[in-house]
Amino acid sequence: MASPAYLTAAFYKFVDLPDYAQRRDPLLVLCESRNVKGMILLAREGINSTIAGLPDDVHAVLAHLRADPLLADLQHKESFSEKAPFYRMKVRLKKEIVTMQVPGISPIHMAGTYVKPQDWNTLISDPDVVVVDTRNDYEIEIGTFAGAVDPKIKSFAELPAWVEQSELLGRAGKKPKVAMFCTGGIRCEKSTAYLRQRGYDEVYHLEGGILKYLETIPPEQSLWQGECFVFDERVSVGHGLVPGQHGLCRACRQPLEDGAQESPLFEAGVSCPRCHAHTSDIQKASARERQRQWELAKRRQMVHIGATLPQTTSSMPKS
Repeated sequence: MASPAYLTAAFYKFVDLPDYAQRRDPLLVLCESRNVKGMILLAREGINSTIAGLPDDVHAVLAHLRADPLLADLQHKESFSEKAPFYRMKVRLKKEIVTMQVPGISPIHMAGTYVKPQDWNTLISDPDVVVVDTRNDYEIEIGTFAGAVDPKIKSFAELPAWVEQSELLGRAGKKPKVAMFCTGGIRCEKSTAYLRQRGYDEVYHLEGGILKYLETIPPEQSLWQGECFVFDERVSVGHGLVPGQHGLCRACRQPLEDGAQESPLFEAGVSCPRCHAHTSDIQKASARERQRQWELAKRRQMVHIGATLPQTTSSMPKS
């Protein structure tokens, strides 16, 4: 059997990039010349990306980034797939590489203590540690760590308000030890920096995120339950970063709930029970036409990209 052809590389780095806007065009040209697809976010605070393509091409992009002294120590996570995870290449300029909307948060200087995947089980098994999943509700729905707190947020920007309203404020004025985790680590760097700004002294986060844990820790030793949602065509992954079993709603780009395809609110490419009430008839009609064009292209064995659908989630990557 032939090896999977497509390499997916996920990476981010908080670093001061005053010239981030000038970096966009050269990066886009390079990626397009190598037929690399995906998304790169650039902001003053750093870079956040998931890209995919043939291994030599993806590594060429990574080598280009690491040739810059500011990004020389850029780390990435790899996984392979038989199908292309992305159909477009975009390089976007943002105010933040992960949106929290809290001024003055600097993960470069204030992030919590990294915990290696090999040490994570011991930390989160401590009854004095509050374990917080910083991801969105639809991500947590398909998998999380045993005993983790679900903030029930729909976007990362809602996390600070949850922290202020939750028991993380502490009992009897004492702030607890907190361990946070997310998909690839980026949201945790910002959330732990936020907690430290709010006076929490003992704050930890999973180095490399869930993806590194699933890559590193054998299933028989794992405290992870379920699958991990990823923001590409794989939809979800399990231990060993093997693609999971979850389907994707093409309208809202969120994982399909159990039984969703049997619901009268589900229409392939148009809506699912989660998003049906949040799109107009005009949006559904547009999505329905796009789905028709996609199915036609598939029958002709062509790749159909089509127009971007209205989405209820923010743009990939999240990590």
